[in-house]
Amino acid sequence: MAKFDIGDRVEWNSEAGRVSGKIIKIHTSDFQYKGHGRRASKNEPQYEIKSDKTDHVAAHKENALTKLD
Repeated sequence: MAKFDIGDRVEWNSEAGRVSGKIIKIHTSDFQYKGHGRRASKNEPQYEIKSDKTDHVAAHKENALTKLD
């Protein structure tokens, strides 16, 4: 079961430091992301997040994200 919802603001650690953004999609089955296969399931979803500062979209597992108020 997904811990976060579409529209939630979250942050994660990147090579450039902490990044924040809004969840735009939740994957609960395997999917293609930027030409690579990514694993996801209902028990271990992955999230697509659009950065607050750029148009970059990242995909992350739930344990890499922290919800912001």
